[in-house]
Amino acid sequence: MIPLLSFSILKIALMASAGFLIAFTLTPTLTNILYKYKLWRKTVRQEAMGGGGLPIFKKFHQEGEIKTPRFGGVLIWITPPFLALFFFLLAKIGNPFLENLNFLSRSQTWLPLATLIIASAVGFLDDIVQVIVNPQNAFLRSLWAKIGKYTAGGLSLKLRFSLVFLIGITGAWWFFSKLGVDTIFIPGLGDIFLGFAMIPFFVLVMLATYSGGVIDGIDGLSGGTFASIFTAYGLIAFAQGQIDLATLCFAIVGAILAFLWFNIPPARFYMGETGIMGLTATLTVVAFLTDSVAVLPIIAILLVAESASVIIQVTSKKLRHGKKVFLAAPIHHHFEGMGWPSVKVTMRFWIIGIVAAFIGVAIRLLG
Repeated sequence: MIPLLSFSILKIALMASAGFLIAFTLTPTLTNILYKYKLWRKTVRQEAMGGGGLPIFKKFHQEGEIKTPRFGGVLIWITPPFLALFFFLLAKIGNPFLENLNFLSRSQTWLPLATLIIASAVGFLDDIVQVIVNPQNAFLRSLWAKIGKYTAGGLSLKLRFSLVFLIGITGAWWFFSKLGVDTIFIPGLGDIFLGFAMIPFFVLVMLATYSGGVIDGIDGLSGGTFASIFTAYGLIAFAQGQIDLATLCFAIVGAILAFLWFNIPPARFYMGETGIMGLTATLTVVAFLTDSVAVLPIIAILLVAESASVIIQVTSKKLRHGKKVFLAAPIHHHFEGMGWPSVKVTMRFWIIGIVAAFIGVAIRLLG
């Protein structure tokens, strides 16, 4: 008989490994499809947020922008739900060992899995709009004209945030009405009562987290960043006894690592919105399920820095007659503009993200 703690560790390690192996095995098929149908942008972005050109971005990323497929996030989208469903069905056999491997549970994993699937599907639509610039079908051309802008690529920013808002309001309602969550835990202070304000707060956190998705701009950067973030939340969930949620987090990490294997320079494909939207929305849900949203800005400090750099840059352009604070935004392009090779930017960002994750986990568990 395996002790409960040891079995929990075995379960998590098994799902993380399975997540990596399944996503890794699927990659050749996905790659063939992406390149066969040329699922990449057909034009390079011409204008930055807030106006102005993109000289630094074009200098370092123009070729990859129109020759590297998107949709790499599909690996992350389908692998954890597949594992959850597969082991749920295996548990029906009646074998106690297989029953304990099931990590599909109403209280811990239903909501994050549903969020991952729905948000990733919305992101998938955005990627489709980006790569299919001029549909031949008249109806599709009309539809594309309404939901996307060819020059900006994909769904308009306003529409994307509106869709994330809808996902957020649904998740917030579930937390408040179904799970009865109306407080947040602040390390050092304890539970802070929010009441109905939990709903707008949840939505605000999801929108803010999604805004950090601009980190998907250098080969390998977003993959390493999200791997450290979900590892941190997996450790927090494990320490709290939320074994199924911890298992899901590490299954996601396994899939991310498989994506990262093929995204290290030169990237075989990009994560795309189907990965970014799914991961950021799911991250928000996991942060609330572990009652650890207070340390999210620490654990996800790179997402905060990326989003903040864009906000600062756009605000500066608006208020200071086009003057910029950074050479380029998001901030990883600023460092490229300073002369840092993209690999140096990625590796140093990874280090910052890992250290921040350690600090965030320690603060939450000691709080």
